[in-house]
Amino acid sequence: MFGKNTKVDLELNRIVEQLIKTGGKEKILPIVQAGEPVLRQQTIAYTGQLSKHTLLKLIDTMHTTMLEAPGVGLAATQIGLGLALAVVEDHVRDDEDDPREIAEFPFHVIINPSYTPASDKTASFFEGCLSFDGYQAVRKRWLDITAEWDDEDGKRHKEQLHGWPARIFQHETDHLSGELYIDRAEIRSLTTTENLEDYWCNDPVPTEAAEELGFAL
Repeated sequence: MFGKNTKVDLELNRIVEQLIKTGGKEKILPIVQAGEPVLRQQTIAYTGQLSKHTLLKLIDTMHTTMLEAPGVGLAATQIGLGLALAVVEDHVRDDEDDPREIAEFPFHVIINPSYTPASDKTASFFEGCLSFDGYQAVRKRWLDITAEWDDEDGKRHKEQLHGWPARIFQHETDHLSGELYIDRAEIRSLTTTENLEDYWCNDPVPTEAAEELGFAL
């Protein structure tokens, strides 16, 4: 359990309380954009630095902010906080033939997350980021991972993730080590979200066009 062998960091707790207040009654925080130093920092492991009351308020505010954006994940660094904490959530689409292998991914709080590949299989799809707003690019990621994390009660979890949930987990975990998806994306595939919807949305893996553009899928 968090807090069993650690004390609340009163100064950090105060800073987080002030951050939460900036979200107002709507509980929506501004999302920092690429170029902000916090997005490139290694986060500090969460060991109980916040009171349980403040932690739960922070989680609730991050969840609301993520859904409003809208997004399927939000790391603490994206609201300017250097703690190893993120929230994730996504749901099955109507299109059952989606090649991204989207699966139900209920709301999770992932604290001190890490992952390792569970196979040598990879998948490449367009990916976006709330902190690189308005753009998407093809990013290769592990198709299967072993994910580990602590929940808000300090309980450790270990789970095999596949397909789109695995991609979401990798994306948010990478945030907490100072990485953005664009760092390892196929740069020639970079497109505005508007152009992605106009030219690519009916074919998430446009292999022939991708070869013409010069990036591998």
